[in-house]
Order: sequence, then structure tokens, then C-alpha cells
Amino acid sequence: MEKIVNLAKRRGFAFQSSEIYGGLASCWDYGPIGVELKRNVKEAWWRDMVMRRADIVGIDCSILMHPRVWEASGHVAGFTDPLVDCKLCKERFRADKLMDAQCPRKPSKHPGECEGELTEARQFNLMFKTFMGPVEDTASVVFLRPETAQGIFVNFLNVLHTSRQKIPFGIAQIGKSFRNEITPGNFLFRTREFEQMEMEFFVRPGEDERWYDYWREERLNWYTRYGIRRENLRLREHAPDELAHYAKACVDVEYHFPFGWSELEGIANRTDFDLRRHAEYSGKDLSYYDEETKERFYPYVIEPAAGADRATLAFLVDAYDEDVADGEPRVVLRFHPRIAPVKVAVFPLLRKHGQPERALELVAILRQHFTVQYDQAGSIGRRYRRQDEIGTPFGVTVDHQTLQDDTVTLRDRDTMQQERIPIERLVDELKRRIEV
Repeated sequence: MEKIVNLAKRRGFAFQSSEIYGGLASCWDYGPIGVELKRNVKEAWWRDMVMRRADIVGIDCSILMHPRVWEASGHVAGFTDPLVDCKLCKERFRADKLMDAQCPRKPSKHPGECEGELTEARQFNLMFKTFMGPVEDTASVVFLRPETAQGIFVNFLNVLHTSRQKIPFGIAQIGKSFRNEITPGNFLFRTREFEQMEMEFFVRPGEDERWYDYWREERLNWYTRYGIRRENLRLREHAPDELAHYAKACVDVEYHFPFGWSELEGIANRTDFDLRRHAEYSGKDLSYYDEETKERFYPYVIEPAAGADRATLAFLVDAYDEDVADGEPRVVLRFHPRIAPVKVAVFPLLRKHGQPERALELVAILRQHFTVQYDQAGSIGRRYRRQDEIGTPFGVTVDHQTLQDDTVTLRDRDTMQQERIPIERLVDELKRRIEV
């Protein structure tokens, strides 16, 4: 992880939030390369979950919601973690994760194994509170949402009536969520402000198990489709005592990070809990009427819920590789072309004879289609290495022959093979290689 974190800062993937003021714990800013990587992850998810399907539509809900939403969902009463304090170092830890934590004074030991005495565990609510309006009293308390799912449930009827969908169908959303985690950490993996990619798939009761099986396989395959190695992924079913109060079943897609196996995404059978609860608390009928069978029922919900930041980190970790090129060590990020933050880099071989001008003309053409970088500093080998280190799959070199016959050299990041190609064919060839 140390190599990944150092690379991320050095090449503009992510920076500590408010770094010039000493930083803010577990808050991260995405740099110029990182924001492109994360955007590509989200676009790949949206493309496969919404654009390419007729049975899923999108929504974008407000972060601030009526406080009763969180009462109905159970978050006000039950969205808690057990918290203990160390009386010696004054640090706080999750009581159920002590074996995963380090003592700040003696990192080789876990909290409670050193001289410090731990307090009795108490429940700590993870929701961030704020106030709406000019008066800061209990009547004006609102919460930053801890998940995006509830916005989908309270809009179930709105979406159903306006999109004219029929069950089974899904509602998808990408958006920010906030959790006041006791012990966040591991770089982008666990942060207090994060982005979720969630979809609620509404099905007829009795068909829920079939759809649950479908989505657990579909979501596992999505990660391998974009380049994550299958041996670094696994499905872990939740034991009965792990299940959330609303869940009939749940499975995690886990990735083997350098710090161990950890959750990338959860696929849950939420039954009809959410729609029934919001119907009860709001007084609105959120049941579904089937025109064909003349039945009315509360749909069951299958929820694939992924973390955009965790997925971004997994793609970054899985792409990292070290090898030797031209006798020199090389760090290379072997991103799938769809995920790669920069698709193509353009280099003039020399900084004279009109090559930079011709290369910049080519950059202007390519930028109509791809994310492009231009680099003319240093030897061509050094420039290749810089692009390999941020995972750019293709490099285009303009040289003296380009000025004679309008051809360029196209280099592949992974094979390092080069071929001559006419400029008029370049855009189509890059699209063919990227859009796999």
C-alpha cells in the first residue's frame, strides 16, 4: 500500500484533503489523474447498469432529506458502532474491530493489550448532524445521508409513474454519502465522505431468490470485465448473525487488497422492508399494482451497492505492476483501456523541425474523442515511462517521417510493440482498441 499511496500523490491520483493546513483525517482530494480514473469507473458502472439496460432507470436524489426518512429506515435508532476509549492515549476504537487496530503508542500491539485501559463499549451513531435554517435547535436537525438507497425508496412511486416501468425493474443512483466512522483508514478504502454506486431492483415476492442469484454473479463479473484478476475477487455470504435487520440474504464481493480481503460491494435481498416502513411512517401507499394479474403487493428489493472510491482503489491496486523495459525497471499501471484515466499520449520525437507543431495539431484532433496528454520533455524513453506509470494504454510519436507521409508510430503500453499507422486511420484504430 505504501507504493500505491506514494504513486498516487506523486502522479496526481489523490492528495490529503486540506494538506497545507496539516490535512483532515481520512478525507482525500482526487487530483487530475485520479478524477479521470474515478470518473471512468463511475461511467463504466452507469453504462452497464443503466444505459445498456431497458429495465433500469437513473435518479439523483438530494443529500439532505426529511429527518423522518432516517427514522423510518432505522438509521436514527440503529445505525451505530460500538465505541471504546483508551484511558491512556485518549484514542477511540471500534470495540468489534480491536484486532484490526493498532495501539498508537505501541503499533505492534492491539488496543487493550498495552498499558492503556479501555472503557466499556457504548453505541455511537455514525450519521453526521447539521441544522437547516437559521435556528440551531432540535426541530431544525437534519442529517447528511449515510447511504443513497433511501432516496430511491422514497421516490419509488415518482419513478414508477413517470418512467412507466413494470416489475421487475431497477432504479440506480451514484452519489455522495457520509458516515462519521470511528476508525477510518487504508487510504481511499474507508473514508468519512465517499461516493456510492447503488441500484435497487424491485421484484415480485417469490422471485427474489432468482434475482438475488442473478445479481451476485452479474456484479462479480463486472469487475473482471474491466480487468481485475479473478483470483483477487471472491464472494462471501453473510452468516445469519451478520445480516442487517432488513436482509433475507447478503453477499459481499471482496477484493484481496494489500491489507487483506475486504468488501468492494454488497448484494442484499432487502425483502419489502423499506417500502413497508416508508409507507407506515409517511402514510402513503407504496405498494405496486400489477395490471395483468390484478394483484397488489409490496415488491421485494435486490440491492447491489458498490463504493466508487473502493472500486477506484481496487482498479488502481490491481493494475500496479513492476517489470523491466529496455534494461530499466518500469512501474506500469495495466488499466483496462476503458478505465485508464488518460487514453493516449502524443510525443514529438524532437523539439524542432516542425514536429511539436504537427504533434499539437494531432492532439487537437484526438481530444475530440479521448483524454489526451502531450509531452515533449526529456528522452522518448523517459516520456514512455511517465505514461506507463499513470496507465496510459497508447502512445503516439510524431517524427520526421510524419512530416513526409502523415504516418505516426502507435505504441502499446503492455506489449511495448510499435506500428506505423496513417493519421487518417488513427482515431478509428484507437476507438477499436479502447472500446473493447
